[in-house]
Amino acid sequence: MEMERKYHLAFAYWTVTMAMSRVLDIRSRDFCNPTSGDGISAGLHNKPQFTNSRTIRMSRRALGIICWFLLYSILSLDPLQAQTADDQSTLAKALETISRGRLLSDISILSGPEFNGRQTGSRNDLTTALWFQEQFRMAVQHPLDSHNRQPSNVLPESTLTRSVHVSSIAAVPVVQIGMTSDNPAAELGADYLPILDSPSINLRAQIAFVGYGIADPASGFDEYDGIDVHNRIVLFLRGKPEHYAALVSHADKVRTAKAKGAVGYLTATGPVLSAYEARRGMTGRPSALYGLTDVDMSLAGAWISTDIASRILTDHDHEPGHPPSLRELQETINRTLHPQSRMTDVDAKLSWLTEQTSGMLYTLPITFPSTEEDAGGDTIIIGAHRDHFGRQAGLLFPGADDNASGTAVLLEVARVLRQTGAHPKRRILFLSFSGEEQGLLGSRLYVEQPLIPLKRTKAMINIDHVGVGNGRLTVGMTGFEKSVAVQAGQAAGLGDKLDLYGFFPGGDHVPFKEAGVPTVTVVSAGVHPQFHQPSDRADTLDPEILVAATRYVLALTWQLANAP
Repeated sequence: MEMERKYHLAFAYWTVTMAMSRVLDIRSRDFCNPTSGDGISAGLHNKPQFTNSRTIRMSRRALGIICWFLLYSILSLDPLQAQTADDQSTLAKALETISRGRLLSDISILSGPEFNGRQTGSRNDLTTALWFQEQFRMAVQHPLDSHNRQPSNVLPESTLTRSVHVSSIAAVPVVQIGMTSDNPAAELGADYLPILDSPSINLRAQIAFVGYGIADPASGFDEYDGIDVHNRIVLFLRGKPEHYAALVSHADKVRTAKAKGAVGYLTATGPVLSAYEARRGMTGRPSALYGLTDVDMSLAGAWISTDIASRILTDHDHEPGHPPSLRELQETINRTLHPQSRMTDVDAKLSWLTEQTSGMLYTLPITFPSTEEDAGGDTIIIGAHRDHFGRQAGLLFPGADDNASGTAVLLEVARVLRQTGAHPKRRILFLSFSGEEQGLLGSRLYVEQPLIPLKRTKAMINIDHVGVGNGRLTVGMTGFEKSVAVQAGQAAGLGDKLDLYGFFPGGDHVPFKEAGVPTVTVVSAGVHPQFHQPSDRADTLDPEILVAATRYVLALTWQLANAP
C-alpha cells in the first residue's frame, strides 16, 4: 500500500515536471525568436544571445530544485495524513462491528465448568490455550485458507512453555477460631479461605497479633520486637502503613513470620482501607491468593474476614476495661508507626490437605500481520491473561471478570479487524498469558524470550478485569503522553469516561514496563465486588462496560498500529 502510494506520487511529480518544462521550453523559444514587432520584443531581441541562454539555464535549474523539493516533501508526508479519511472510515466500521453477544458467549464458555477455573499448570491451562487458538483462527483466517490449518489440538511452535508448581487445596478445609460456643461457626469463602499455595497443616495454637507483620529494625519499625511468637499463629494485616516508605510483600511477611518461629498465620484486610484498597473497592471478605513464597520458607496460612479478625482482638482480657479494637490499633500504627503487637487469649485450629504437583504453563502468541512493506517489524502487543485459580477447597473460581473478560476483548478486537479488512501499518501481536495469578509468570516468560525483539515493540496494551464497575475506564500509562489515551478515547466515543493514571501496579504489563516497553493498562473503573471470589460468574458482568472496553482497546490499538 505504501509503495503504491509513493509510485503514484512520483508519477504525479514527473507529469508536473514535464508540463512545466514544456511551458519553459515554449517560453524560451518565444524569448529568443520573437514574432511580435512591438518595442518590447524588439528590445529583448536586441539583447546579447548568451544572456537569454543563461537565463533559461538558471530558470530550468530553479525549476529542478523546486520540483525535487516538492517531491521530497510529498514523499516525506506521514502516510497516516494521506490516508486519514480511510483510517477513520475503517475504524468507524470496526467499532460498529463489535458484538456484545460474542463477548458474553466467550466469557460464558471460559468461565464455565468445562474449563474448571483455568488454573495455571493444570490440564485446563492447555485446553484453554487450544480453545483460544481455535477461536482466534476462526476469527481471522480466510475461508479459502482452511486447507492450511494445523490440527486444532496442536499449539504452534511459537508457544512459550515452562514447568510450574500446581497447588490444590482439598475440600472442606477447617479454620476454627476459639473454643467457646459464643463464636459462630466460620463459613468457608465468606469468613476464611486458605492461601492457595499453603502446605498441608493440622494444628491448634494461640494467636499473636503482629500489626502489619513487618520487622524492619533498621528503620525503627519492628512489629516483632518484644513479642515471642514461637509456636504461635500470627495474625497480620494486609498492606502497610501509609507512612512506611519501604516496599513489603505478602511473601516478605510470611518469611519473617517463619523466621520468628511462627507455625502458621492469618491475614486480613484492616478496617481502615488504604487509598489503593478503597479505589479497588476492597471489602472485608477474604479473597483467593497465592502466597508466592519459596518452598523452603513456606508457611500454612489463611485469609480471614475483617469481622473475624476484629473479634479476635476484642475477645481477650489482658487489659482492664475495654480493650482496643482492631480499628483503633490500626489507626495508631498508621499515625505513629509504633508497633501495637500483643498476644491474645484466642487460639485457632488450621487443618487442610494440599496436593502439590507440577504442570506446564502455556503463553500463546498469535500475530495479526501488517500488509505494509516498510513496517520494519514494528509491533504492537495486546495481551490478557486467561488463567485463574481453578477449583480450590471445594469451591469453583470461575474468573469471569478476572480475566475471561480481557480474553474475550482480545478475540473480539481480532474479529472486527479481520471483518472490516483492516490493514494496519504495524504488526499486531496478540498474547494470551497464563500464570498471571502466580506472579506474572507468563508475561515474564515472554519478556525473557520475545517472539519480536523488544526494541521493535512500540507498545504493550494489557487488558484485565473489564466487565464490571461504574461505567468508566481506568487507563494506566507508562512511556506515553496522556494525549495518546485521550485521542483514542475520543475516537471510541468515550472521551469523557476515562480516568487516566501513570503506572498501574500489578498486571502483565509490569515486565514489559521494566524492560523499557511503553505500556497501557485498561481496567474497568469502580468496585469489583466479585474480585477473586467464587461468585465471579458471567451473569454478574455488565455488557455495556464490556463493549466500552472493547471499543477503547480497538481504537487505541488502531491508533498505535498506524502511528508514525
